[in-house]
Parts: sequence; C-alpha cells; structure tokens
Amino acid sequence: MIRGLLVVMALGVVSSVAWAQDDTMKSLTLGSKAPMSDTKMKSVDGKDYSIASVAGKKGTLVVFTCNHCPWAKAWESRIVALGNDFTKQGVGVIAINSNDPSAYDEDSYATMQDRAKTDKMAYPYVVDATSNVARAFGASHTPEAFLFDKSGKLVYHGGIDDNAKEPDQVKDKYLEVALTSVVAGKPVAQAETKALGCGIKYRSKSSS
Repeated sequence: MIRGLLVVMALGVVSSVAWAQDDTMKSLTLGSKAPMSDTKMKSVDGKDYSIASVAGKKGTLVVFTCNHCPWAKAWESRIVALGNDFTKQGVGVIAINSNDPSAYDEDSYATMQDRAKTDKMAYPYVVDATSNVARAFGASHTPEAFLFDKSGKLVYHGGIDDNAKEPDQVKDKYLEVALTSVVAGKPVAQAETKALGCGIKYRSKSSS
C-alpha cells in the first residue's frame, strides 16, 4: 500500500516537471475570487456557460480535467459522483478541459461529449478554447479542484482524495469534506492539498 502511494506520488512529480508550462504562473491563492468568471465556454450540450453562470447559492466547484489522462480517468467516477450529488445541495459545478486536443486526440470535443454522456454528468463540461482560464487560475494538473464558498472566495484548492488507484483504500476525502463544509457554511479545515495528475497541455498563446 505504502509502496503504491509512493509510486503515485513519484509519477505526479514527474508529470508536473515534464509538463511545466510557465515558471511565472502562480496558482490562485485562498480567499481569491474566480478569475475570468464571465468567460463563456462551450459545453458538451452545445450551450455556452461561464463560471459565474453556474455559481450556486452554497458555493461553486471548478474542476480542471480532461479525457486522456490516467489520473483524471482514475478519479473520474468520484468527481462525477461528487458533482452530481452536490449540485443538488446548492453547489454550482463546472468541469473544464483546457488541454490542446492536438496533443491528445482523446481530449477532443467529440470525446468530451461521449464521456459526459457515458458518465451521466449533471453539470457542464466545457472547453477552455484558449487555455487562458486555466492560466488565470494557475491550474497545472488534471484533475485539479478549486472550490469557492457562497461569497465567491476560494476556500479549497487541490486534489480529490488520497488514493487515485484504489478507491476502496481512500482515507482522506479532501474534496468531499471541503464540499460538505461549504454546504454547511463552515470553514474548510484542510484548505489546500497537492493536486496529482497529468500536466495541462496548454494551447499556444499565439492561438489565444
């Protein structure tokens, strides 16, 4: 078990090093408002949504994810379960794919549509067509979660839980605990964790 976790952590470090995009880019700090919240992005249903348009009365969850990444796939069912559940509890949820599909065919819009339908996502799964929303957040991995409270302030940033590969061995459900706290109007005890995953494959700035 410990060996497996060390391998997972090592892979996460390799991924973050291999796909470092911009040394000057810094992640959104706790207490910040969501940047580019009015930017419209095309969802798998063909409609445009912004972070502001999906904001919930209890809070808003933004998850940067994609289709090809093994880490995103490993956590996918848990992310969808949390997203579908907490939308019913007053949390607005939006999943964002900021990857350049030319890097991986699986990250195409068509595959996003298939994935959303298969997984029965009850929230928008949108394309960050310039990768500028991810850049504004300082998001670097898939998956990576940013949770805002009802006042719009960032209260949690990081990973989903402590075990991507073995769901039945999860001990710390970081995101679920944070969501539960936000719905209850309570402070998030563990506000930051490390987001392990594949590096976001940003589109070139010249195309934005």
